[in-house]
Amino acid sequence: MVKVNSRPNENEAQLFRRFKGKVARSGILNDVRKKRWFVPRSEERRLEKKKAIRRSHRKPTTRGEE
Repeated sequence: MVKVNSRPNENEAQLFRRFKGKVARSGILNDVRKKRWFVPRSEERRLEKKKAIRRSHRKPTTRGEE
């Protein structure tokens, strides 16, 4: 659980901004979005393979290999 304590002379907007940053870094929202629907293990493997292929195509070529 993410907790944020108020600092001296900190207004609510600054406190909320720090809270949002901590939530984003913790990965809580990503987990909630993933668990919204059930995805079979075979489908997860297929999607991971697809992502890996996409990543390999996006890798830039180094200048020495041209």
